[in-house]
Amino acid sequence: MSEPSKRPIALAILGPGTVGAQVVRLLAEHADDLAARVGAPLEIVGVYVRDASVARPGIDPALLTDDGAGLVARADVVVELMGGIEPAKSLILAALAGGASVVTANKALLAAHGPELFEAADAAGTDLYFEAAVAGAIPIVRPVRESLAGDQVERILGIVNGTTNYVLDEMTQRGLDYDVALKQAQELGYAEADPTADVEGYDAAAKAAILASLAFHQRVSLDDVYREGISGITAADVIAARESGQVIKLLAIAERANGAVAVRVHPALVPATHPLAGVHGAYNAIFVEATAAGELMFYGKGAGGVPTASAVLGDVVSVARHRASGGRGPRESNYAANAVVPLDAVSTRYAVRMSVPDRPGVLASVADVFAAHGVSIGTVRQIADSGTAGLVISTHRALERDLAATVAELRLADSVVDVVSVLRIEGE
Repeated sequence: MSEPSKRPIALAILGPGTVGAQVVRLLAEHADDLAARVGAPLEIVGVYVRDASVARPGIDPALLTDDGAGLVARADVVVELMGGIEPAKSLILAALAGGASVVTANKALLAAHGPELFEAADAAGTDLYFEAAVAGAIPIVRPVRESLAGDQVERILGIVNGTTNYVLDEMTQRGLDYDVALKQAQELGYAEADPTADVEGYDAAAKAAILASLAFHQRVSLDDVYREGISGITAADVIAARESGQVIKLLAIAERANGAVAVRVHPALVPATHPLAGVHGAYNAIFVEATAAGELMFYGKGAGGVPTASAVLGDVVSVARHRASGGRGPRESNYAANAVVPLDAVSTRYAVRMSVPDRPGVLASVADVFAAHGVSIGTVRQIADSGTAGLVISTHRALERDLAATVAELRLADSVVDVVSVLRIEGE
């Protein structure tokens, strides 16, 4: 094991929240090991906070500062864990312009302003690492960006939000209603007081944009991602899924098709036999399909202070090694220019659940509507429905726009009382 150099690598920590506090603790507890791995000691020169007069448990008060610009100016490596757009963006750009390397867990910032940050890193010839921005402790950014750089990723299918997975899992395993499961998640600390970013899919959409950009070697923005949350999922949807041998998951999906790219986040039915169906609680899992490597799955804790701090420190060690020994990590790969297609051009399977009058000829009338729009029916299942008949029709692959036209006509048809739910089927 090589002896560390005498000059320490100066670290600036921006934001000592749940993750930042654990990063500070682990840096202190494993200082000798980390120095040996890097080839130089790692020294925290300051921790940026909005109010330096407020004590932070476990952090030396002498390190606290509300002068973010001054702190990044004297750092070799800046670790941004504040979240949000500003002042995180300005501080990162200042750090890169000053020649510092940056490690960030800020998925929202990367999804919204990634190109600007990558260009700043390239102009300065320094590193921008962000493993912790997607799926917490799960190593997925590095495998997609580096390990699969010689392969072609065709599809990514992932559970990338622990809050929504916990809520849906409780609905599935314990039969809870959505509101009850969400309240339970909040009480356990899995969901914020305002859970909108999680349950409406904003968090997952930011991660999907990052993964798609890496996988397909082109810039995919948050605006390119179709987003739909889980707040409309009911206990009846969960029961109908179980009776069909499926479970409902909020999925982030990025895929190639016919020379184009599609990126979307929405609830979907997954066969109970698929590996993603067995992801329980607040865990995350990402299923990657590549041309040569085949199917790969990455599984683990998608959030939490200590697990996420592990991913942050992995990046810190990487960029600090470059500072100590020279060189830099991979740059942004954005040579491709595939069209990013809207949702209506996406092809997948669907399950349409509806209430219909209990009389002869109804099924034939419903089938005619599907046929009129070129949507092929795969299976039909009758279910119990108070006062009427219930049908669940699963389709073969169809374009989203054709399915949408089908559903619009069904809602107006005399042979249909109500279209209760429409869910996409993935993982088959």
